[in-house]
Amino acid sequence: MAELLLELFGEEIPARMQGRAADDLKRLTRAGLQEAGLPFERAKAFVTPRRLILHVTGLPLAQPDVCEERRGPRVDAPDKAIEGFLRGSGVTRAQCEERETPKGTFLFAIIERQGRPTGDVLAEILPAAFADLPWPKSMRWGSGTTRWVRPLHSILALFGGAVVPLTFAGIDSDSKTRGHRFHAPEPFTVSDFAGYRESLFAAKVLIDPEERRQRIADGAAQLAQAAGLTLVADDGLVDEIAGLVEWPVPMLGVFDRRFLDVPAEVLMTTMKVNQKYLSLRDGDGKLAPNFITVANLEARDGGGQIIAGNEYVLSARLADAEFFWTQDLKKSLESRLPALNEMVFHAKLGTLREKVTRMEKLAAALARYVPGANGELAGRAAHLCKADLVSDMVYEFPEVQGVMGRYYALNDGEVEAVADAIQQHYSPAGPSDACPHAPTAACVALADKLDTLVGFWFIGEKPTGSRDPFALRRAALGVIRIVLENGLRLPLQDIFATARGSYEFGEEQEEAEEGHSLLDFFADRLKVHLRETGMRHDLAQAIFALGGEDDLVRLLARMTALDGFLGSEDGANLLVAYRRAANILRIEEKRDGMVHDGAVDDSLLQQDEEVALAEALSSSVAKIDAALAAEDFAVAMAVMAGLRQPVDNFFDAVTVNTDDAAQRGNRLRLLSLIRATLHKVADFSEVEG
Repeated sequence: MAELLLELFGEEIPARMQGRAADDLKRLTRAGLQEAGLPFERAKAFVTPRRLILHVTGLPLAQPDVCEERRGPRVDAPDKAIEGFLRGSGVTRAQCEERETPKGTFLFAIIERQGRPTGDVLAEILPAAFADLPWPKSMRWGSGTTRWVRPLHSILALFGGAVVPLTFAGIDSDSKTRGHRFHAPEPFTVSDFAGYRESLFAAKVLIDPEERRQRIADGAAQLAQAAGLTLVADDGLVDEIAGLVEWPVPMLGVFDRRFLDVPAEVLMTTMKVNQKYLSLRDGDGKLAPNFITVANLEARDGGGQIIAGNEYVLSARLADAEFFWTQDLKKSLESRLPALNEMVFHAKLGTLREKVTRMEKLAAALARYVPGANGELAGRAAHLCKADLVSDMVYEFPEVQGVMGRYYALNDGEVEAVADAIQQHYSPAGPSDACPHAPTAACVALADKLDTLVGFWFIGEKPTGSRDPFALRRAALGVIRIVLENGLRLPLQDIFATARGSYEFGEEQEEAEEGHSLLDFFADRLKVHLRETGMRHDLAQAIFALGGEDDLVRLLARMTALDGFLGSEDGANLLVAYRRAANILRIEEKRDGMVHDGAVDDSLLQQDEEVALAEALSSSVAKIDAALAAEDFAVAMAVMAGLRQPVDNFFDAVTVNTDDAAQRGNRLRLLSLIRATLHKVADFSEVEG
């Protein structure tokens, strides 16, 4: 057994592409090894800004020998057929066996193929894997024709310590690598992975991204603690920085306190987005006039020049932000609204100003369903919520849209509820983002998402497969989370109609509504949400399948009661009985070519068990209807539980398919009544398990 060590060394790979590239290299190489019949113990990929690395252990020195038996034509077949078989199999007539079979005597070629040395196989597999790497963006360089993410400089390829001879992008493989660009740029030879990793560490290169992340996080935390500050957690930024450096060295810098008059979110955004700096807070939890930058080398002067240079650049960035902030405060949000007429929301759905007008009406209408909400405040917040999009600050830093709207609203004298709603109306932006809970904010956030959903739905721009260019799935999940987390009794169908009333849809758009309805789309998204939270999504489908349910809070309460019922012995047994009744009905209705759903004739009930079942069902219907009307789902389930015994007794004692046609039809109608009674609660055919 031997190991494979591979390194593709070149110019800086963009940080966002590194993880995927390492995974793809491992995947493609593994697939090639498996196809070549080369087993291995473990394959692990590493990546730095300048190199892709793969280490595979436990590879055999050669492929296994193969013995293959191939049947040819009959022995008395035409000469040309036999010659073609021999040529295709790579054997002579003397090397074939003649065997008797029930269909005659045939030629059989026994082909023994000796396994090739693994190094030779790798020389073919690896260049193919390199060429197949699916870079999001690639380039050509020099006079070469090979496309790669950035120019390659060298290829290290060793198997069992020996060079795997291969060529890719005009570069021949060898046993050399290089260390850090500044600390150890000269090439050196390696012979195995352990020595490679050790030598690169000595040459100021950490090949493991996780080690670089940890060094950044630990170093930054130590610098913060020493300065009496607290690091602002940002795992995503730490990951990105780890993709920018091979030898991370965190350093602490400062900026002028005057910039703290600019909103903290703006300062943190420009430090993160433009400079890749980590932010810090002081003992009071406020943004500190400090930052942490991560250098890619150990400076001889301890980092003094590096810090000074970064402080100079950041000062210019923050001065720009300060200027935008000062200029923006000179105009009110209200005065910015006309500019929204110049911003197209969608060619078929009008401008952003038109969207805001629709949102005002919808937010005010939603206030009646949100406890504590005021329609006037909700409408006002919706009126102003998009105005910051035309501010200088948001134009420069789109990441702070909404956030700046809040600051500008407070500066204009708007009440805090309106200002907070402007900031939060984009939320939740994703599964990890918090939902707005304040009444006004919830109204505006719902109005924004529902207006978008209804508009795109009725112009036929619905998600298809993995395609969702307008993020409608995310918008629907946002609505679902806001409704459920706030316990809002929102009748979705009525709200869809209200939202749609603000649009002027033509016949073309009316036709686009046909097919998969918007409520069906919400049902699909709810099932995804429930699956992610560990709840049984099949129960949601069982209730949605009955139609008419568009109150998500009521649906969830119904699901919870149904889940508890099905988890009980009575519920589990009744589900089995339901399926038995439904299966019999399906078979017999197909055979008869008719549906057995008429009224049960009491005069045809002969056995005690069918009489008892008919009486139990008749008694249960009114009780279940009353319980459902009162939204007392626990009572409805308890009534259903009471059906378990009479249903069991019926199936134990009564033959449905009796010879008496009238009696048989009556008993099938009794089974149909079982199904109809249970369907008052849920469509049990949708329940899994």
